[in-house]
Amino acid sequence: MVRASNAIDDVCEALNRRNPGESEFLQAAGEVLERLEPLLDRQPELASHGLLLRLCEPERQIIFRVPWQDDRGEVHVNRGFRVEFNSALGPYKGGLRFDPDLDLSTVKFLAFEQTFKNALTGLSIGGAKGGADFDPKGRSEGEVMRFCQSFMTELLRHLGEQTDVPAGDIGVGTREIGWLFGQYKRITNRYESGVLTGKGLNWGGSPGREQATGQGVVLFLQRMLEHAGSSAEGRTAVVSGSGNVALHAIEQLGRLGVTVVACSDSDGVVVDRDGIDVDLLRRVKEVDRDRLTAYAAGRPRAEHRPGGNIWDVPCELALPCATQNELTGTDAKALVANGCIAVAEGANMPSTPDAVGVFEAAGTSFAPGKAANAGGVAVSALEMQQNAMRASWTLADVEERLASIMDAIHDECARTAEEFDRPGDYVAGANIAGFRRVAEAMSALGII
Repeated sequence: MVRASNAIDDVCEALNRRNPGESEFLQAAGEVLERLEPLLDRQPELASHGLLLRLCEPERQIIFRVPWQDDRGEVHVNRGFRVEFNSALGPYKGGLRFDPDLDLSTVKFLAFEQTFKNALTGLSIGGAKGGADFDPKGRSEGEVMRFCQSFMTELLRHLGEQTDVPAGDIGVGTREIGWLFGQYKRITNRYESGVLTGKGLNWGGSPGREQATGQGVVLFLQRMLEHAGSSAEGRTAVVSGSGNVALHAIEQLGRLGVTVVACSDSDGVVVDRDGIDVDLLRRVKEVDRDRLTAYAAGRPRAEHRPGGNIWDVPCELALPCATQNELTGTDAKALVANGCIAVAEGANMPSTPDAVGVFEAAGTSFAPGKAANAGGVAVSALEMQQNAMRASWTLADVEERLASIMDAIHDECARTAEEFDRPGDYVAGANIAGFRRVAEAMSALGII
């Protein structure tokens, strides 16, 4: 029988050969595979029949042209993506992202991570991700709407309640989901509300979806601290980003008695020792669609640091909620030196492997994104349930279910880490638990 370490090495070599230049995807796959040796030593059948390689190869990769016309009549052409990575546990599920820097490597890594994140929720959903290299910033409502309509005209042939159910992500909120769904409905002549999640509350959406990712990461952080015999109350925190996830994480931290002293955007960092004012931040970012300089202007004691590094700000809790690979090994050393005791990822793979190594060596509690930021997709799946039943739950119902799911994810990761003699290692726990559920389902379904 092939040793687990050899099987993993063989798959890593094959992935590097078959996916040249896709650094983010290769990083994400490597981070999962390197944690699996103890599981595969115990259950070698999970490495048989090419299962590791099958699991690392997307079931379907879709790339398509998105032509659209701006307000001046000029025609633009963008590229659309949908990577339907794995459907062993259910229909593909994962967000759509509009970002000018989006490419296939990014979408593949996000879809790969989504597969295991969705598995950890315990719900019947597979993993996918998609979007376009379109920049909505500075575009009129009419331009964004026309882009969404053109994007959906091609994508809809790959969607369905039992096939693939996208949601929103960076650059795609309730407004964009509305335009996407409207085009889907117009062309198909079906009010198939379960084909998209993140919808408006008066046309099939779920209360609590908007804040679910930010709330969920804080719920996981709270359970992780409690598991270690500590608590969040009275501590200081920094949260990178200032979009939807960051804003609701900051709000949830405030409810726990945590003072969030800094957040960021692409222009720099704002430091507010009095604690970030959530109402002001929401007005600046969601109403005025402005930069953090406007926040600093409205808070006399706040300091804006153009081009600053948020991880240099002393804190006890750190939540990277902006983008992938934003927190490096150097940043991790600065956080540890400044007294940070716990890190919880609100974004997808925001910490580099070097950073994770620094936290592990220092004994800093670390919650990986595939576990900690699963709250958004969990509530998306709850929205699918409501749509299937033609029902609507209250915000209290959804928040209770979200808390229960995040507790269950934490406990599964902690229990799995202990099962494999890695107590407190949430990276190992999350990767092994998520992989095991997907792999066992794939094995049961045969070689497909």
